[in-house]
Amino acid sequence: MIEIAERDGCVIFAVRVAPRARRDAIGGEHAGALKVRLAAPPVDGRANEALLRLLAEHLNVPVGAVRIVAGEANRTKRVSVAGVSPAQVLALCAPSQKESR
Repeated sequence: MIEIAERDGCVIFAVRVAPRARRDAIGGEHAGALKVRLAAPPVDGRANEALLRLLAEHLNVPVGAVRIVAGEANRTKRVSVAGVSPAQVLALCAPSQKESR
């Protein structure tokens, strides 16, 4: 189960990123974190930008509502999203949400 905290109107949770994947996808849960595969390489912040866009798209929020609050240079990151509920984040693990367009 993904560990989720709520603070100041934001939902905070861990994300485990796998850069240089074949395509962008949300792949369920791994060790208490949301598992995300990104096609972007971890160079010049491109993977971080791709992560923010992917989460914003799947949670139906603006990209500006999604922030990396810890672990910018690590595969495991803490992400804060404004305007969503913990249930919406947990729904990302559902099979119907895995594939990106």
